[in-house]
Amino acid sequence: MTFPVNHWPNDHWYVIANTAEVGRELLARTICGQPLVLFRTQAGTVVALDDRCPHRNYPLSAGALLGDEIQCGYHGLRFDSCGTCVWVPGQERIPSRANARARPVVEQGVWIWAWMGDPADADSSTIPSTPWFADESWAVAHGMEPLAARYGLLIDNLLDLSHETFLHGGYIGTPEVAESPITTEVDADGAVVRVSRHMESVECPPFYEKSTGLTTPIDRWQDIEYHAPGYYLLHVRVAAAGVAPSADGSDADAAHVKVLYAITPVDDHNTLDFWAVCRDFAVGDAAVGDFLATMNREVVLQDVKALSLIEQRLGDEWSPPEVSLKIDTGGLAARRVLEALTGA
Repeated sequence: MTFPVNHWPNDHWYVIANTAEVGRELLARTICGQPLVLFRTQAGTVVALDDRCPHRNYPLSAGALLGDEIQCGYHGLRFDSCGTCVWVPGQERIPSRANARARPVVEQGVWIWAWMGDPADADSSTIPSTPWFADESWAVAHGMEPLAARYGLLIDNLLDLSHETFLHGGYIGTPEVAESPITTEVDADGAVVRVSRHMESVECPPFYEKSTGLTTPIDRWQDIEYHAPGYYLLHVRVAAAGVAPSADGSDADAAHVKVLYAITPVDDHNTLDFWAVCRDFAVGDAAVGDFLATMNREVVLQDVKALSLIEQRLGDEWSPPEVSLKIDTGGLAARRVLEALTGA
C-alpha cells in the first residue's frame, strides 16, 4: 500500500530551520503537526516554543518579542525563553499551567534540530553527524523547499535514484543510473538503510561535468544512508573511468560529494525539504558553488513537482495498491523501519 498519512515518530530529532532563517523576528513553523515559534535570544541562542498562548490559544508568533520574552498579542501574557510565563495582566499570581512548552534545540552547522517528543527524553548525541558543514576542506551549498506532499513520498524518492534517468535528465540523470543494479542492506539495529549503486565507464552528467571538469567516461558511485526518520546522506564518488580509490584512503584523483537531506514532516500532506551539497573540490571557487547550488535546487524542484502530483492523486482516504520493483528495495526497507518506529 502507499505510504500513509500521519505516519511519523515524534520521539526524534528533526531539522526545523536553516540557521540563517532564525533571528530576532518571530518565525512560525509547523513540525510534525505541532505549530512552533522560533527566535534567537539577544545572546544568539535559538529558542523554539509551542506556538500557542495557554490562556486562549492565540499564536505567540503573532505577538511581539520584548528583549528575550514573547508577549502574547491578545491579552499580553509574557513568556521567557524557557516558555515560563513571567507576567499576566490584572493579577500577581501566575497560574502554574500558564507556560508554553519549550522544545530542545541544537544548532549544528547550517541546520537547527529540534526534539519533538518529551523534552526529558532528548539526547543530542543521537543527532546525525554532519562534519562537512564545519570542515574547511569542504564547501557547502544548501537550501530548503516546501513540499506539498507527505514526507514518506520524499523518502521513497531519495532511496530509489533510478528516477534520475527520467526525471532529472540534463542535470544528474543518465541512462546508466536506471540500468545499474543496486545492493540494499539494513543495519543490525534496524536504524539505517543502505543502498549502493556503483557504475563503471558511464556517461558524465552536466552536474559533474561542469563542476569537476570530468568528461565521459567516468566511474560513478552512489552510496546512500537513510537514518530514520528524517535524515538522508548520499556519498558520491566520481572519477575518470578506471581510476581506482587511493590505497591510503585519500582518493585524491576523484571528486567527492555529500548530498544531505533533512526530511521534516509538517503535517499529513506537507513536508520541509532541507538539502545541502558538500564538495571537496574547487572549494574556493564561488562560480562552482553557485552552479551546484542552482542546479541542485532545480533538481529538488523537479522532485517537489513530481511528488506534489502524486500527493494530489492520493489524498486522505484513497490508498491504492502499488506494484513494486527491484529498484524499490531501499524504499520498502525504509517503510518497514518507519513502521517499527511508529508501531503502525
